[in-house]
Amino acid sequence: MLMDTEKQLDAPNLKVLEDQLSYEYIMNKKFSQYAQYCTDPQLKNLCQQGAQKHSQNYHALLNYLNSYQS
Repeated sequence: MLMDTEKQLDAPNLKVLEDQLSYEYIMNKKFSQYAQYCTDPQLKNLCQQGAQKHSQNYHALLNYLNSYQS
């Protein structure tokens, strides 16, 4: 079991997390914007689902990252 003092992320892993957080944030914004433009209800729903999934991914990654700051 790791002690709290040993629970750290190295620079390469932090960079990967930073990149992935950025990707998820951008994709959430894009899908949200696409949903606003859609007039077809099925396509609008699909875009909203995509936005929600990327938002969930973003928050999961953020929670993971925050768990290392305790």
